[in-house]
Amino acid sequence: MENTLSPGLYIVATPIGNLGDITLRAVETLQRVTAVACEDTRVTGKLLHHLGIKQRLIRYDDHAGEADRERLLALMEAEPVALVSDAGTPLISDPGYRLVRIARERGIAVTSLPGANAAVVAMTLSGLPNDRFLFAGFLPNKAKAREDTLSALANVPATLVFYETAPRLDASLRAIEEKLPGREVAVARELTKKFEECRSGSPAELAEHYAAHPPKGEIVLLIAPAGEQQIGEVDVDALLKSALATAKASQAAALVAKATGLDRKVLYARAMELK
Repeated sequence: MENTLSPGLYIVATPIGNLGDITLRAVETLQRVTAVACEDTRVTGKLLHHLGIKQRLIRYDDHAGEADRERLLALMEAEPVALVSDAGTPLISDPGYRLVRIARERGIAVTSLPGANAAVVAMTLSGLPNDRFLFAGFLPNKAKAREDTLSALANVPATLVFYETAPRLDASLRAIEEKLPGREVAVARELTKKFEECRSGSPAELAEHYAAHPPKGEIVLLIAPAGEQQIGEVDVDALLKSALATAKASQAAALVAKATGLDRKVLYARAMELK
């Protein structure tokens, strides 16, 4: 094995929990680069210590300025530099986008090493349709922006994948219940760790569960596309009755049609019967 790598930027995926998920290629690359750019030198330092690697660490996070970026770019023009995040694949809801973009514009070689990714792991565990999925990062923290985001994505014909934090999970589940009624939802947490969990159900069911069992750790929140779940007549009636509590029959039919993919006219006729 050569002792050195060619100059450039090496994007290295690291474990999201289980340290055994580091790849052999990632270990070799981290051993052979000149420096490692990372979000938190303490977190990356622990990983490198576990791997028996001593490396120069350079902090590069959301707060890094143009001067920090230029120093890294100058270094990678002459030496091999690795970019890692605290966990998982860099640039997926992590800093680094501008660094990669400018490196490519300047003709600096960029190499990406595949590895662990929480969104993909959660997608494979969830049992939700995986022929199409949309990763949408973190839901906004403010209620109005969160609801607007869900409304904007309501008609996307794919499973929606978000990252979420434990303190915000309840608010997000309740927003999904309101804006995307009838959708199946999955909550994946502590992925690859001892207490890994992937629980699915309606947003209301999951909110009730996690109210009684407050979650810890990082969370991936997944929402099934409209019309994927098999909804029986009783379930449709329940959805219509819930919508009719606060909306007119036409509005209730429209909401349930959006959530289930069922015919709006048929739903309106049923809503009138129930009303």
